[in-house]
Amino acid sequence: MVVATQSLIFTEKIEAIELPIIDLSADRSKVSKLIVKACEKYGFFKVINHGVPHDTISKLEQESLSFFSKPFPQKQRSGPANPFGYGCKTIGFNGDVGEVEYILLHTNPHSIAQCSKTLSCNPIKFSSAVIGYIEAIRRLACEILELMADGLWVSETSVFSRLIRDVDNDSIFRLNHYPPFCTQNRDASPRNITKIGFGEHTDPQILTLLRSNDVCGLQISLEPGVWVPVPPDPTAFWINVGDVLQVMTNERFKSVKHRAITNSLESRMSMAYFAAPPLGAKITALPETVTPERPPLYRAFTWAEYKKTVYALRLGDNRSNLYRLP
Repeated sequence: MVVATQSLIFTEKIEAIELPIIDLSADRSKVSKLIVKACEKYGFFKVINHGVPHDTISKLEQESLSFFSKPFPQKQRSGPANPFGYGCKTIGFNGDVGEVEYILLHTNPHSIAQCSKTLSCNPIKFSSAVIGYIEAIRRLACEILELMADGLWVSETSVFSRLIRDVDNDSIFRLNHYPPFCTQNRDASPRNITKIGFGEHTDPQILTLLRSNDVCGLQISLEPGVWVPVPPDPTAFWINVGDVLQVMTNERFKSVKHRAITNSLESRMSMAYFAAPPLGAKITALPETVTPERPPLYRAFTWAEYKKTVYALRLGDNRSNLYRLP
């Protein structure tokens, strides 16, 4: 468990490496191979030329910044998140905290419209911006998932994407805002202290599509105790593999551990789309990923089962053995 009010432990190692950048406008067969390679090595990559209109992004960004710039008592009236709505500091229901305020929404249009009534003085404008963004980002998620299936030589290329196209999909959308902070020493000169905005974790869903403003803060961990800073790029999307995709690929793809740290001088805002299957969807390894030398590593389960188990854990708790076969 990482508590946000503490400074980072200075025995941690920060290591800058070059992370994969994939141009979605390139040749499809080449792109699918690059995506599979990135998912196997990092569980994480950046996509450019993604096709999500700039106007769609900027409309939501403006609405989001308008909300987060309100006085705190005004924002409080839109919360607490239970589970949807506005939340501040508290993450989940198990005592985790972070230097973050957020809006959590289900991607169902009716649910968005209902939540918008407490989030904005113009709920139609707000919900329209959110729904427009989610529709565009879902199309991008489906494209990436189908490229993954192509690269894995799966016979049915919609095997992943159909789960999030399903009308009953359980995908969620989260807007995170990390306000700046600055402490003063005795000489009244600024002293920067790094704090945890959102503690280390993996995402339980299939796939996460993330963008942020031009402020650093996201880090991934490819080995214990080593953190890799992710350079900000507001024109691109970062993609990370979730737990469900790790299971469905029989661990060919890795669900990457990540966290967000705060910046002492600038606020950071991120938009995260968590692509999830319907609650009743059965999660098991695809036949193409199972061989006599590599039998199934996990027993089958439903998304509802896994979600209930994971949501009962705290940030940083080990999930690697959940539903794992002996």
